Amino acid sequence: MQDGNDSVDPKQDTSDMAFFVQNLLQQMQSRFQTMSDSIVAKIDEMGGRIDELEKNVNELRTELGGENSPPSVPLAAKDDSNSPSGS
Repeated sequence: MQDGNDSVDPKQDTSDMAFFVQNLLQQMQSRFQTMSDSIVAKIDEMGGRIDELEKNVNELRTELGGENSPPSVPLAAKDDSNSPSGS
């Protein structure tokens, strides 16, 4: 009697498994690259928004007579440290 598994070439099984694993790894790499690109884009967008916010704050301080105000960098550091939520 011949079992159905006896007719399968072990080299073919190994080749199929290697192809499957390689394909799976390529898909994972593609997904990680897509996520990484998305994260970098969002960080860049946040940086632009922070720059715009800092510019607006400085303009408001100038309009309100901000000659007596501390420089913008310590103000930003002070605001960050006093922020209760952190976000």
